[in-house]
Amino acid sequence: MTLEPAEGVVRAVVLYDGRLLLARQDDGWRLPSGTAEPAESAEATAARVVYELTGYLVDGTENLTPDGGAAAVVCQLLSESPSDGASLTPERLRWAPLAETADADLPAVVRTYLEGHTPL
Repeated sequence: MTLEPAEGVVRAVVLYDGRLLLARQDDGWRLPSGTAEPAESAEATAARVVYELTGYLVDGTENLTPDGGAAAVVCQLLSESPSDGASLTPERLRWAPLAETADADLPAVVRTYLEGHTPL
């Protein structure tokens, strides 16, 4: 499988134990996101951005990006505790139960994905 370079902003969808990782921005709670480096795939961008912002190690595993849409990548959490040096403080991070993500600014493709992965 060849990974294509990402364009624009990439959003990371990090799920763990029925909760979604969100980052507090000036205008509300959002998925951790950032811009791809030259020749960087969406999966690699998502993993890098999550680490830089939160300190959590993740592996970008599934690109949810529809043709022409904003990139969103499902990431597998590899570390339960964040490393030091994250750019966001713990107060700006939230592990939100999926039922409580209605106030988060999530792309439609992510909401559709989450609907199929809501724990019973």
